[in-house]
Amino acid sequence: MTKIKENSTYNANREIVMQECPVTYVMSKIGGHWKPIILYHLLAGSKRYSEIRKAMPHITEKMLIQHLKQLEGDRLLVREAKPVVPPYVTYTLTEAGRELEAVINAMAEWAYRDIKRSGELVEEEMAA
Repeated sequence: MTKIKENSTYNANREIVMQECPVTYVMSKIGGHWKPIILYHLLAGSKRYSEIRKAMPHITEKMLIQHLKQLEGDRLLVREAKPVVPPYVTYTLTEAGRELEAVINAMAEWAYRDIKRSGELVEEEMAA
């Protein structure tokens, strides 16, 4: 894959949108299929890598590691390696990550309402 030049028009436009649109900024941090789910699981408290993996059986190991690194890079979580035998790693939300709790919960509440609404539509169509 070709690397995009840092001074390209694409990057310049992307930076303008990021500064002017807060939703775009948030989506750049937590967008995608897996990141909100990872954050949702970490809202309950610190978790070891294996606990996150068990809570999300459908994500590949590569994708989980990649997203954990991105979330760490965006300072939404902290990775702490414990110097014990056997060694293990825990992930904890940072203050910025914890501040996303309202956003993640709002997404979950909307999903429940939409699923219910969609289910009602299917039942109404079947009755007609």
